[in-house]
Amino acid sequence: MADLTQEEWVEQLASDSNAVILDVRTDDEVDQGFIENAKHIDFYLGQEFVNQLDELDKTKNYYVYCRSGARSGKACEMMDQLGIENAYNLLGGFNEWDGDVAER
Repeated sequence: MADLTQEEWVEQLASDSNAVILDVRTDDEVDQGFIENAKHIDFYLGQEFVNQLDELDKTKNYYVYCRSGARSGKACEMMDQLGIENAYNLLGGFNEWDGDVAER
C-alpha cells in the first residue's frame, strides 16, 4: 500500500496497463460525480465490503479513493491483508481532485 499525491496517482495510473480505479465512497457521494471508469464498492457496507474486496482480481493494481483519503487508506490496508499487494491511496481524496469528473 502506498499513499500518493494526486500528481503521483495520475502519473502512475496513466502508465499502468493493469490498473483498476476503485471508489469506496457512499452512493450519495458518487451521485455528486466520480473519477471516470471507477469501480464502486461502498466502504460502509461492512462485511459485504470485505467480501467484495476479497473477490477482486489480486493480480491487478488498485488506485483507491474516497472523499478525503481516510476511508481509502483503510481500504488499502484491508486489501493488503486480503493479499492484494498493489493498492494506492489518493491523498486528499475526491475533495481535492482536480481532474475530469464523470456523472451517473
